[in-house]
Amino acid sequence: MTLHIQKSTIKSISEVKITGSKSEANRLLILQALYPQLQIENVSNSDDSQLMLNALTSSEAVIDIHHAGTAMRFLTAYFSSKEGREVVLTGSKRMKERPIGVLVEALRQLGANIEYIENEGFPPLRIKGQRLTKTKVTLKANVSSQYISALLLIAQTLENGLELTLDGKITSVPYIKMTLSLLDEIGVANSFKGNSITVKPISEIKSKTIVVESDWSSASYFYSIVALSNVGTKITLSSYKKDSLQGDSVLADIYKLFGVRTTFKKNTIVLEKSSIVNNQTSINLDLSNAPDIAQTIAVTSFGLGLKCQLTGLHTLKIKETDRLEALKTELTKLGAKIEVTNDTLTLYSSTSVIDDVQIETYNDHRMAMAFAPLALKTSITIKDADVVSKSYPDFWLDLEQIGFNFDKA
Repeated sequence: MTLHIQKSTIKSISEVKITGSKSEANRLLILQALYPQLQIENVSNSDDSQLMLNALTSSEAVIDIHHAGTAMRFLTAYFSSKEGREVVLTGSKRMKERPIGVLVEALRQLGANIEYIENEGFPPLRIKGQRLTKTKVTLKANVSSQYISALLLIAQTLENGLELTLDGKITSVPYIKMTLSLLDEIGVANSFKGNSITVKPISEIKSKTIVVESDWSSASYFYSIVALSNVGTKITLSSYKKDSLQGDSVLADIYKLFGVRTTFKKNTIVLEKSSIVNNQTSINLDLSNAPDIAQTIAVTSFGLGLKCQLTGLHTLKIKETDRLEALKTELTKLGAKIEVTNDTLTLYSSTSVIDDVQIETYNDHRMAMAFAPLALKTSITIKDADVVSKSYPDFWLDLEQIGFNFDKA
């Protein structure tokens, strides 16, 4: 579906309920598969979480997880530990280009039986589940946190638990801490000291219900909308916690730079445009702990005509698309002057936005959602707009509810 969004003005006061975090939900779905007495509420309605659930309940010999990178990583570890189960884990053309060798090698250190079917270091994989008896693994610390979390989610099922050593500066620490916090919540003993993570073995857990917090990455688009709106605009989002496990909750602090104030009220956050940002302001951020909000921040900066320097973005090269190159291409269409390297993005301040540009989404949900708020500045067309279902199926309905005007083409 191609979606043309007319230049819009949103309601001054709006409320939106956002689905559960897919990051939390996907971790909990793995844990629920290991411990069926675990109950989960407010599970994400995203494609990624549905694909995860389907894979975990499937008895098929071949499991296709399409574009779902989290599912590929977590399921590789899960099926490696399922004694007696053999599966082929595959995905989309892009998934077959996304490296997984670091995780496979770590699992092999633990005794896993995994073969590459096509290209060395990439899916699809043939996995023969078996009892993993070894305990110690060392990984480069700057790898995707999903590799680390994949190991941690099965660690307590290993005969002697897991001792994981991370070599170097650790990337995306909040996502690692999210995984460990969820293990804490179901009663699994663990520690994270310096560059060493230890998880103790456990066979059973007590019956427990966990409510998934709404997704902070999805909230980022509403932060952008408020930042690009008039002073006094308010959007209330639910359900959120001040002591969130999600790394992207740093949005509440970051968007102060864009004149957006966040107020926590019970299980909601109220976003309010409280001040105008001087166009000489330069946004300088290290997003190594929250790379998924880089696209949103870059587009917000462009919409406000601000200079923006983002670092810590090396993991964006291997997402659904090369997000840095995709941002450069699409923002340039809109009139931006932008430079990217393997791990940085520099956007120079600009004074105008080219009208009615078509934005390619590259099979990447975050490209579609990050660029949508620019409709507050100019009409814009989003190609393959259905891609948002990967993480936020109701996105366009929620934008319509708060005042966006669009035509389906």
